[in-house]
Amino acid sequence: MKRVLIPLAPGFEEIEALTAVDILRRAGAEVTLAGTVDGPIEGRNRIRVVADTSMDKAGVDYDMIVLPGGAEGTENLKKDPRVRKTVEDLHARKRFVAAICAAPSVLSDIGITGDSVITSHPSVRRKLKAKRISEERVVVDGNLITSQGPGTAMEFAFRLVEALYGPEKAAEVNKGVLARI
Repeated sequence: MKRVLIPLAPGFEEIEALTAVDILRRAGAEVTLAGTVDGPIEGRNRIRVVADTSMDKAGVDYDMIVLPGGAEGTENLKKDPRVRKTVEDLHARKRFVAAICAAPSVLSDIGITGDSVITSHPSVRRKLKAKRISEERVVVDGNLITSQGPGTAMEFAFRLVEALYGPEKAAEVNKGVLARI
């Protein structure tokens, strides 16, 4: 079973986080929501989510980390040294590192996007350091997977499944979901 970590910080974009959790779990992944703060975590639209564990207890033994966006959530992820350490560790071990919306700026700030093609929400593109910023809705470049925002969350989630399990599994999961991917 593939293991995926999704850190949740106050202000996270609910569509991006929960779509990834849902589709990855349908594919059979063990997805862990790890809170950067204690208690229920409030997203940008005031939806409260209870994390499975905390970032302190989550560890680093994962096949993938997925960073949801949301302006405030992204800034909170940037400030969290546990998130930074986990991203650096997984990237160094050639595990998948994924980010959507504003969250690719976390990867850029960490310094792992300089030689890659990435995408993001248009509002943060000027802040990114990358080989090229793409207009594509979802971009896979090596072990980095990036996407543009809430409207691309379903496509992003299915690309995460493809990265971990292959296109056949993504097609199998989509038989019940009926997404346009």
